[in-house]
Amino acid sequence: MAQQSSNNSDDADATELETVEVVGSRIKRSNIEGPSPVVVITAEQIEREGFSTVHDAIESLAANTGSVQNDFNSAGGFTPNAGVVNLRGLGPGRTLLLINGRRANDYPFPYNGRSNFQNFNNIPAGAVARIEVLAGGASAIYGSDAVAGVVNVVLKKDYEGDMISIKGTTTQAGGASTMDLQWTGGKVWDGGSLTYAFEHYNRSPLFAWQRDFMDSAEDNPYPALIPGVGNVYQPPIGIQVRVQGVPTAGSYIMPFGANCQGSDLYQRFTYRSTASGVVLGDGCGYDRYPAEQTVVNGQKDSSGYLYGNLDFSDTVSGWASLMFFHSDAELGGGVEQWFGLRPNVAHYDPNLGLRVLAIRALTPETYGGPEGTFQKFTEDSWDFAAGLRGTFGDRFDWDFTVSHAEYKVERTRPRMTIQGAADYFLGPQLGVTGSGAYAGIPGMPNGVPVFATRWDRFFGPISAADYWTMATQVEYDAKSENSGAQFVVSGDMFELPGGTSAFAAVAEWSTQSYRLNSDERILPTVASIYNLTGTGGGGDRDRYAFGVETSFPIFSMLTITAAARYDKYDDITNVDDAITWNGGIEFRPFDNLLIRGAYATSFKAPDMHYVFSERSGSFGQIVDYVRCARDGIAPTGCSGAGAVYNYQAFTTSEGQPGLKEETGRSWSAGLVWDITDQLSFSADYYDIELEDEVAVLSGTTILSDEYGCRNGVSVNGAPFPYAPGSAYCAEILNRLDRDPLNDDRLTEIRSGPINQAYRRVKGIDASLSYGWDTDNWGNFRARIDWSHTLEQILIQRAGDTPFSYRDDNGNVDFRSRVRVTMGWSKDDWDATVFVNRYGSQPRWILSHPDVVSGELDDRAPPHTTVNLSIGRQWTENLSMRLNINNVFDDVSPEDRTFNTYPYFWRAYSPLGREFGLTIAYKF
Repeated sequence: MAQQSSNNSDDADATELETVEVVGSRIKRSNIEGPSPVVVITAEQIEREGFSTVHDAIESLAANTGSVQNDFNSAGGFTPNAGVVNLRGLGPGRTLLLINGRRANDYPFPYNGRSNFQNFNNIPAGAVARIEVLAGGASAIYGSDAVAGVVNVVLKKDYEGDMISIKGTTTQAGGASTMDLQWTGGKVWDGGSLTYAFEHYNRSPLFAWQRDFMDSAEDNPYPALIPGVGNVYQPPIGIQVRVQGVPTAGSYIMPFGANCQGSDLYQRFTYRSTASGVVLGDGCGYDRYPAEQTVVNGQKDSSGYLYGNLDFSDTVSGWASLMFFHSDAELGGGVEQWFGLRPNVAHYDPNLGLRVLAIRALTPETYGGPEGTFQKFTEDSWDFAAGLRGTFGDRFDWDFTVSHAEYKVERTRPRMTIQGAADYFLGPQLGVTGSGAYAGIPGMPNGVPVFATRWDRFFGPISAADYWTMATQVEYDAKSENSGAQFVVSGDMFELPGGTSAFAAVAEWSTQSYRLNSDERILPTVASIYNLTGTGGGGDRDRYAFGVETSFPIFSMLTITAAARYDKYDDITNVDDAITWNGGIEFRPFDNLLIRGAYATSFKAPDMHYVFSERSGSFGQIVDYVRCARDGIAPTGCSGAGAVYNYQAFTTSEGQPGLKEETGRSWSAGLVWDITDQLSFSADYYDIELEDEVAVLSGTTILSDEYGCRNGVSVNGAPFPYAPGSAYCAEILNRLDRDPLNDDRLTEIRSGPINQAYRRVKGIDASLSYGWDTDNWGNFRARIDWSHTLEQILIQRAGDTPFSYRDDNGNVDFRSRVRVTMGWSKDDWDATVFVNRYGSQPRWILSHPDVVSGELDDRAPPHTTVNLSIGRQWTENLSMRLNINNVFDDVSPEDRTFNTYPYFWRAYSPLGREFGLTIAYKF
């Protein structure tokens, strides 16, 4: 908001501003705006806008346009209990989290099993004074990772008194109820102070089946097309027996009169081929299968914060802080599915005389109820820092800090074992085809395992006791540590026509390490847990750095800033050192107008898990373009060609010590204009470039490039840029294993991190603030923040043609976001309306008839939610606040082409309308 002054007297026209240090600079300054735009969210905003956690507040930022994993879409992933942000869509690991200006410790588990990041969920909301966000390169100030931006969470200091608040929330549709208890207090005395904050947060989980718009696969608005029949819904597989090696027709059987009595959630259904339309046979459908997962985690979090300072003399003081966090969380990644001795491995049943692939999806009663499916997390973290600060020479400040942080996580999850499930469903192995009693079977390949399937168990009910005869608890644990020391000196240098020049110099040392221990039974070398693999790894790294920052007020209208930093790394990578610098300009031709610009270089050392991860693996759905081409199916139709070409495949990955550091450049230019005393406007253009970006060469890319290397054209029909005999094609083909005894089915895809060539993002940020004070109607405030991505460009491999992906149908980053806050206050009352607008998203299926005909646009419409908050100060000590989040109960924009569960994009919240009441008492 524009600064406003009192008009009651001539003496009150000037407002003295406190000299403070803000994110993006270590120089203490009184200017509200500098060369780079900074967004500030206050503790009062967090409360009034309807947020309960730090992560929720940061997620609402207009610059947070990138897609990320959340509770909704990561239950089966590696970091489902962590909160991340993705500024500018450049990735969570490229936004640096600071707490009171210090680098936060990494979350022990890697994001998506790949890269390191900081968790925004473990910061006690009751301790937050404000959140400062700089969306742009700041490596010259803070070092590695500050590529897309910096988030500095400033915790409370010098607090006087005590306040206890309790907030309860519930959703209109049920589930995900919360209770948040906070106690914030402190004491200030002559020469010192103590501030403390404690919080307990409790939230119940929410299952997908608790929402009627996503409780069944039958909610699919666009089921698969069956030739000759039309778009017809077929339920997900509950139980199915597929005969292998025979014509498609009649290939699903129900042996020996079996039925779907295994669970009330199954129903008999006659399936058809989505490739040919022929009848395949009967199986047991399971409508609720995809809805068995949780979409909101259950959490019990306890956290605390202590900060104290003591003046030793007029020039020297000491301080110390401690932040700690404990969390017990639970979430469900859905029920398990057994599909063969090993995933997609068929067996020969001598009682049937057939080779079959038997599939059985488990149901909640198998686990003793939905809660039996839960994965459980226990997290403990603490961060201690202490330091001395003082002044010398009347104009210099110094600050020496030492710190240590640790973060530990333990995770458990129930899972079938390969041997346990085989014993339960199949019994002892009788041999292999082509040998002994099973030699010479007509049309039967050799080497197929032979089992007399226990069909009564396969089709019958499975109790919790039965389940635990074939299952176990899989256990993981991880730990990260970070220790450091920092010395900062800042102050005034010499006089210039525009004022006093200033500087800050910093020297840093830090050492960090992590260790991820996955259950050895899920490692690729063991693989005894059914359809589950994992990652392990660990390493350490030391860093030394020195930086200088300066500010020169050349004359009253012009200030120039500059910074440079040297970072030295000591680890096993090829990263030795890095030098970054930035420069900024502030031009004030009038008192109410600032024209600004900044240029910065940045770098990011390869994430430790990209370097130190052990060989890991995962199962995922793939599209086998090469098999489609072999059978005369065009690549554009391969994803809908059926299970022969779309199946689960095993992908492995491991760390690469030879990775280089990422380097970047960014610049911004804009203005801040206080149009009137009540109205202020700002707009900034940004341009961020990143070279040698580290990313995982995905299985999808490897498979599409395998097609290109074998056929000379890309899957989209364009010429493939690499010749079949090129070194690149040799590398791609070397990353794939196929089984000639199983119809050339893929058995392993070897993925891994690589340095990509280039990425560039351009866009505009703008904000408009207005304040209006009245005598009779109260005071009004409004602010609009808008961020719009103009261009996103990627060159994945050297020599590729630049690819503009902003409007690509596979890009689910939001092109724009808007946040609006409108507030009113009068006497003891206040009210706030918060509006959060997400930009449009691509249609899920561009070939949908309604898109092709023009009835639907090629993008789904924007999505807007509204939160309402009303508060009253009842007495000097007692206040209350009512929050209604998502007032209009609008979950997501409609996209009737979205045929993948949950049938809308998972960035949107499934909570619906939510009510909350906060009671606070000061004493």
